[in-house]
Amino acid sequence: MNNSIEKKVYKKIREYDKIVIARHIGPDPDAIASTIALRDSIRLTFPDKKVVAIGLGVSKFKSYGILDKIDVEEYMGALLIVLDVPNISRVDGIENLNYKEILKIDHHPAEDIKGSVDWTDEESCSTCQMIAELLLKTPLKMDTKIAGNLYLGIVSDSDRFLLPYTTNKTFLVVHELIKKSKIDFTSLYNYLYDRNLDEVRFQGYIAENMKVTENGLGYLIIPSDIIKEYRVDLATPANLINSFNYIREVIVWTFITEDTKNGVYKVSIRSHGPIVNQVASKYNGGGHKYASGARIASKSEVDSFIADLDKLCEEYKRASISNL
Repeated sequence: MNNSIEKKVYKKIREYDKIVIARHIGPDPDAIASTIALRDSIRLTFPDKKVVAIGLGVSKFKSYGILDKIDVEEYMGALLIVLDVPNISRVDGIENLNYKEILKIDHHPAEDIKGSVDWTDEESCSTCQMIAELLLKTPLKMDTKIAGNLYLGIVSDSDRFLLPYTTNKTFLVVHELIKKSKIDFTSLYNYLYDRNLDEVRFQGYIAENMKVTENGLGYLIIPSDIIKEYRVDLATPANLINSFNYIREVIVWTFITEDTKNGVYKVSIRSHGPIVNQVASKYNGGGHKYASGARIASKSEVDSFIADLDKLCEEYKRASISNL
């Protein structure tokens, strides 16, 4: 190894006997898969280390592996590895953790998390791509399960290599991952795309009820009773948002899901051109330029959020016309 960022990450991991790995609240497959894959790789490489992956689990993602519940006193002075999240307020499960250092690995634009080792790569399609690079370039070990999780995270966050974050490097990493691990990658797709009838019917509800403005904003506010009626969970709208990627009249689309238990509205946003992460950051969120999320506290803020996105679409369309 040369003095690469991957080497720096590996050296920091090697320094600590206790390691806690965390990711963002409301996890997607990239967040869950990268967290569990890195945990399992460190455990495989260093059997004597105490390594845990924390955060609230999502039943839909249980096939990736089981997350850990910890006694925070036992992990005092641990290395905290933060994956797939740039702002500390959105890291799940670290409220009472007294850690010594932060190591960050993320593909979102940098915000307030500054790790003693900080690997931020906005050109990477996913955090799983970065973890795959780490395992391919260092002595960290990989088995078939780890490789499969990383592959699924890459496929999910790139939307099957369709999003603009996909680069030739993405395909090179995937090639090396498959070559080294010999995973049966075609059989893995069932974990991403297998859906029960309730989810399919719920997708139909979204298509039937999504509103579209004159400026090309598609949006839907999903009350908690609709989530219960269709027997889906709160993560389902975010998991389905890429299924609405090809609507001709829509340039930005957002699903806003009421979470009565936590007293917030969970928001997912996608875009075909307007930069949406700046709007998301205004509403306790963030993310990529064209794929972001937020958490909104009240219905009045939801209305303001929709108005801001609609204005963004209007400005984008006006600029596009003037550039013709």
